[in-house]
Amino acid sequence: MTPILRALLATLLPCSLAVAAAPAAPRAAETTHLDALAARFAPVDLKVDLSALPAGERRSLALQVRAAQVMDAVFLRQVSAGNEALLARLAAYGSSVGRARLANFLLHKGPWDRLEHDAPMFAGVPAKPEGGNFYPADATRDEIERWIATLAPDAAAQARGFFHTVRRAAGGTLMTVPYSLEYQPELALAAGWLRQAAEATQQPTLRKFLESRAAAFASNDYYASDVAWMELDASLEPTLGPYEVYEDGWFNYKAAFEAFIAVRDDAETARLAKFSAQLQDIEDHLPIDPALRNPKLGALAPIRVVNLVFAAGDGNRGVQTAAYNLPNDERVIAEKGSKRVMLRNVQQAKFERVLRPISRVALGAADQKHVAFEPFFTHILMHELVHGLGPHRVTGSSTTARQALKEASGPLEEARADVGGLWALQYLVDRGVLDRGLQDSMYDTFLASAFRTLRFGTGEAHGKGMALQLNWLLDHGGVVVRPDGRFAVVPSKIREAVTSLASEIMRIQAAGDYDGARRLLDTLGVVRPAAQRVIERLRSVPVDIAPRFVTAEALLKD
Repeated sequence: MTPILRALLATLLPCSLAVAAAPAAPRAAETTHLDALAARFAPVDLKVDLSALPAGERRSLALQVRAAQVMDAVFLRQVSAGNEALLARLAAYGSSVGRARLANFLLHKGPWDRLEHDAPMFAGVPAKPEGGNFYPADATRDEIERWIATLAPDAAAQARGFFHTVRRAAGGTLMTVPYSLEYQPELALAAGWLRQAAEATQQPTLRKFLESRAAAFASNDYYASDVAWMELDASLEPTLGPYEVYEDGWFNYKAAFEAFIAVRDDAETARLAKFSAQLQDIEDHLPIDPALRNPKLGALAPIRVVNLVFAAGDGNRGVQTAAYNLPNDERVIAEKGSKRVMLRNVQQAKFERVLRPISRVALGAADQKHVAFEPFFTHILMHELVHGLGPHRVTGSSTTARQALKEASGPLEEARADVGGLWALQYLVDRGVLDRGLQDSMYDTFLASAFRTLRFGTGEAHGKGMALQLNWLLDHGGVVVRPDGRFAVVPSKIREAVTSLASEIMRIQAAGDYDGARRLLDTLGVVRPAAQRVIERLRSVPVDIAPRFVTAEALLKD
């Protein structure tokens, strides 16, 4: 048992009152199947050079990892009420099959296969709750919607908000419970580690963020700590708290806990800082009605390139995050902007272990030569930048696009960031901000990466969003399928196809057009036969990486 797993169990067991249905007893015949599931993720040792860190900063980093471990415990409970007890049972199995079950459980943060539409990975577990554990187990989506419709505006906003669960009060009526109460034991533990980490550092902005985030865990008010995170300028780059909403499959309302603990790459951060200065110009030229553009973006738009030391919770389940754009609170975005964090060592591992082998199968030999790490890295950056651009609220309303589009918002937003990122890179090439040589490689690299993302499954926001993009590009002639089954970019048509899709998605978001979003995803958010045939030829290529946080484990031992 690894030190990180021991710490997770130590956090879970004192806090857990959940009882899980027992999985069927391990059988030796399962081993081959379970090993094949795990083999889709290539093990990668994530090492980070900490030699330049002073002793106090190394201690602060180790304490941040301790706090991050708690995010695993909270996220497991958010996924399913039975996860904690099930993990304890799996950890107790001593057989090879039991260990294989445990390995897959830890990869996916539950017994459901995130690459296969959340299918159970072994017998004896129930279906994955679509709404996660954010709502009562006996509630239905319709019941929650009807209840919210009866509430006063402030209460309805809380019910739809990021940081409250919905539970049943005595007598069966519905009520909201703040995260600070729902997860009080775990968050108190994490806050203690963060306060110690704040005491250890000599960097003022880092201390401010750690202290304010610890306070937010108790107050349930994350605004001040989000602002402190935006203003963070330090050698260490911690991100931990409730952020992404995809685990709430009903509405995309509720934020899941995650953590990324990283060390800043100063040279790469300085190299990419020029992109921040281009954001308002990109916004001013987005391919949408000018009335929908934001005339003044939030003042802060920092870009950080980091090397990941440790990830947890929603930041380490199934397919690994390569970059992120936070916070998601529309108030902070409007007032302060958002920060883009690039996980360079994670991206490098994905490119070498996954994307390059995919390109040899999905693209022709001539196109494979254009697939390179820099356009891969730069497009991921632009993807994150575009998350902060364009419409975020329904025109003429205080309702956010996320709230209006409900479960369709996640796939549509990921598609917008992808295709909008391509559009923005082309715009910067045309203006001479980026080298024209990027145009020769970015579309082929994106096309190869499309198959990397499709393999995540259309039950996942990024996978469904990519299916939408690929099918749109095919239907508009920007991409074709060659007679040999490989895919290719059509240079004369790709720009127009990219622009039209970016425009259509942003129009839907600005209008809060839920029906239009559903029609688009239902029609195009599927894997067509030609793409499926390529995916089937990729069986020997890992779907993603499985990071082993060797630097974090060494820190904890010290």
